[in-house]
Amino acid sequence: ASVINMVLGCSLVLSVQSFYSASDDVVELTPSNFNREVIQSDSLWLIEFYAPWCGHCQNLTPDWKKAATALKGIVKIGAVDADQHKSLGGQYGVRGFPTIKVFGANKNKPEEYQGGRSSQAIVDGAMNALRALVKDRLSGKSGSSGYNKQVDPASSKKDVVELTDDNFDKMVLEGDDVWMVEFFAPWCGHCKNLEPEWAAAAAAVREQTKGKVRLGAVDATVHQAVSSRYGIRGFPTIKIFRKGEEPEDYQGGRSRGDIIERALDMFSENAPAPELLEILNEDILKKTCEDSQLCIIAVLPHILDTGAAGRNGYLEVMMKMSEKYKKKMWGWLWTEAGAQMELESSLGIGGFGYPAMAAINTRKMKFALLRGSFSETGIHEFLRELSVGRGSTATFGGGSMPKIYSVEAWDGKDGQLPVEEDYDLSDVHLDDDFDKDEL
Repeated sequence: ASVINMVLGCSLVLSVQSFYSASDDVVELTPSNFNREVIQSDSLWLIEFYAPWCGHCQNLTPDWKKAATALKGIVKIGAVDADQHKSLGGQYGVRGFPTIKVFGANKNKPEEYQGGRSSQAIVDGAMNALRALVKDRLSGKSGSSGYNKQVDPASSKKDVVELTDDNFDKMVLEGDDVWMVEFFAPWCGHCKNLEPEWAAAAAAVREQTKGKVRLGAVDATVHQAVSSRYGIRGFPTIKIFRKGEEPEDYQGGRSRGDIIERALDMFSENAPAPELLEILNEDILKKTCEDSQLCIIAVLPHILDTGAAGRNGYLEVMMKMSEKYKKKMWGWLWTEAGAQMELESSLGIGGFGYPAMAAINTRKMKFALLRGSFSETGIHEFLRELSVGRGSTATFGGGSMPKIYSVEAWDGKDGQLPVEEDYDLSDVHLDDDFDKDEL
């Protein structure tokens, strides 16, 4: 089968709906059932991570269903809506759609599927992976991926902060971070079941929130002062602590996926709006756009056309919108008309209609243009349509990003016209034949 990169581009033109139903042989996976169905399973799994707005995902759906039916009872075929369940996608490094991963002997380290997208190619890829798994088992390598083997205590336990009567107030109540705290008892069976999930979630949450959401654990049989303060009566009890607020009981699921999902939600709620940056060089564009599903770029009128007050008005509208859509983790950039002509040209903006705005997906080399007004209402409507998979998109000419020029940052002031040179005419003599009365 031809090798196809499964992270190729998607158009943003689909309505939001699940691609699979109970009547299909494809197993719909969520944070609630992923651990039970996949991690604790001895079966080989091929799992598609998709987004409902992704055109290539829709194209893959009939072949994915067909392969699932052909492989029924032999290889498990699953699907994750990774747009809805970002924690699962994040856990396995999914950055583009569709991404297919093979969960074999070591369920904690799935392999990237690199085969074709036809049902025959998928079946061939699954059977090759199955043969490799059976061969490993024959040669004595463990085929089991037991639940307790998924977490290396040495590597992930350190991500769970041990909280005590002595350090609780300083770390949890006085710090700026959001905390999820498990109160446990060593003899409690449910606590033992939760331990590997809590440890795995702690590692993922620390990495994905850059330490802004933390997971801790209190042995309530030892640290009775803090446990009695919060009325802990059953184990495990999980509470959420935000600075300056009353603690809240965590009522969600106990799998690592559920815990990560709630932690990421809290992180995005408390996270500041993304920074709005001027495109001063190629690095700024790359750094801002490469890790985002979408990059929102505005081309603002020349400073001589708006002055500082007019420009700041446009930037303020953008900052309000970046706050409104901060959970999307999109990148936000702006440039002055004429400063990045090749970028303007590739977006079909060049030379007129400022201010203009484009939403760009750099991985898929696609973009959409704001057709409405450059206002909170117009931009909100534009981004809302895109986020639910509507709105027309186009492909960058040449299939690659245009050249980005290095420019000086705006100094925040009104623009100045170029100063014309003064010419000294004092030593220029008029021709004697010239009649001065004609002047």
